[in-house]
Amino acid sequence: MDLLPFDEYVRSLDRKRMSAGVLFRDSDDRVLLVEPSYKSHWEIPGGAVDAGEAPWAAARREVREELGFDRAVGRPLVIDHVPDDGHMPEGLAFIFDGGFITAAEVAALDLTDPEIISAGLFHLETTAAKLKTTLALRLAAAVEASRTGGLLLCDNGNPSIRG
Repeated sequence: MDLLPFDEYVRSLDRKRMSAGVLFRDSDDRVLLVEPSYKSHWEIPGGAVDAGEAPWAAARREVREELGFDRAVGRPLVIDHVPDDGHMPEGLAFIFDGGFITAAEVAALDLTDPEIISAGLFHLETTAAKLKTTLALRLAAAVEASRTGGLLLCDNGNPSIRG
């Protein structure tokens, strides 16, 4: 077997896209969702991880950009392997714990990011039509992890390893 020169080997390594989101919940176990202006389904606060940026830094940056407040993100709840779907390439999606948020805090959000139309607190059981199926699965896993103190590793939203 011939080995590639190191620089050529490094250039040949696969690149994966990454996204980072934050799970905020209220005392009624509702989750904070945002309505993007550029797609039909709702999301949690978050977005793409930029080149050279750590996922937890991206999560904090996205919350600041989308919701207008800056607070440290908590522990990771979910790491999800998302396969290539023909539209988007393979990637990893992280969800971090944002802690609790109140309805008053959500009502007071100053949504100035043109990417976000609105935000609200919702029970996961009633949001199926608002979310992509994989995000609904990933969010259910994140809520479970926030309750149990664990970390869930998922494949396309389906928990495969509980840590």
